[in-house]
Amino acid sequence: MATLQVKGIDDHLYGALRARASMDNRSISQEVIAIVREYLGRPSGDTRRANEAFLELVGSWQDDRSAEEIMADIRASRRSGRRFEAKSNVFD
Repeated sequence: MATLQVKGIDDHLYGALRARASMDNRSISQEVIAIVREYLGRPSGDTRRANEAFLELVGSWQDDRSAEEIMADIRASRRSGRRFEAKSNVFD
């Protein structure tokens, strides 16, 4: 098993690491290993590129109308249903 020594950690970072290790009931060495394992277990790659690829895949809303015109069209297309019409004073 390899040994890793890290030098030059500032006191604030070391304190945060010690607090996190304490919360997880681990030694500082065990906590560092857990953090590195978690980080390296994530899929690699640029997340920004992944977001752009997703947006290219799904596309975007294309409309020449203003937001107000779109909302007006949506409201105009709504039908008033009779579903909630008072039948037995339930909705009066």
